[in-house]
Amino acid sequence: MNKFIDLSKEVKEAMEERKPVVALESTIISHGMPYPENIETAKTLENIVREHGAIPATIAVIKGRIKIGLSEEELEFMGTSKEILKASRRDLPVVLAKGLSAATTVSATMICANLAGIKVFVTGGIGGVHRGAEQTFDISADLQELANTDVAVVCAGAKAILDLPRTLEYLETFGVPVVGLKTWEFPAFYTRESGLKVDYKVDDEIEAAKIIKTKWDLGLKGGVLIANPIPEEYALDKAYIDKAIEDALYEAEKRNIKGKEITPFLLDKIKDLTQGKSLKANIELVKNNAHVGAKIAIELNKLYKEA
Repeated sequence: MNKFIDLSKEVKEAMEERKPVVALESTIISHGMPYPENIETAKTLENIVREHGAIPATIAVIKGRIKIGLSEEELEFMGTSKEILKASRRDLPVVLAKGLSAATTVSATMICANLAGIKVFVTGGIGGVHRGAEQTFDISADLQELANTDVAVVCAGAKAILDLPRTLEYLETFGVPVVGLKTWEFPAFYTRESGLKVDYKVDDEIEAAKIIKTKWDLGLKGGVLIANPIPEEYALDKAYIDKAIEDALYEAEKRNIKGKEITPFLLDKIKDLTQGKSLKANIELVKNNAHVGAKIAIELNKLYKEA
């Protein structure tokens, strides 16, 4: 994989010493948040992971190279350059072959993490089945990646702009366990409740790590989704955020915004409609996920060392 991948010194040493490593995505930096909050959040997430005793590996593609672990200059580049594409599974070979730069979505980050041997990945919320997908067939590649790639994903559920019942049905069809951390409720990104249930509840990160390892020990391919609700003090009122989402969806339809442009547009529009409250919630939920992801990576690392 050296043909395509550059490991940072910190990540390389961690992998050689069999330390726990946590993958972090770069779409949140390049397309998910405005500057300078994007850079500040990326650095904060890395520090949270380190504080728990794990090593962070923020993943991106820069000038045709998969970077596992970014330097400060590379983070700045990802957060400020206007030339950053958004790479999913289908885009990776093209971006690498053409020597381009791209932020990695959930699916591409999972692929790159798996290539590097990293088994735990922290994000904000996964993509899923878009509203109206029965007409448009707009379904995020994240779901197929979860079905096929052996990386556990810690998230605050799926993005609330999506069709959450159909997203959960899709995950069930493709055999992806959806596990709630200390909850039976599937979180809806900005809110702790969605009215939907997870498949199983775990009481702590130790139990989550056991489930993850057991799945792969059985030879069952694909990820495990660890649904970790946004902390109560930062959660938004469900009726309030639902109204903002409906208004943003109406605006997107009016402007005929589709495909990979839809999610960044909706998140930005919701931020404006909520006077920045949704951005604050987004930052806090992904920080909370970093705490949990680091603990799961440490517990999973212990299990593999004991094996």
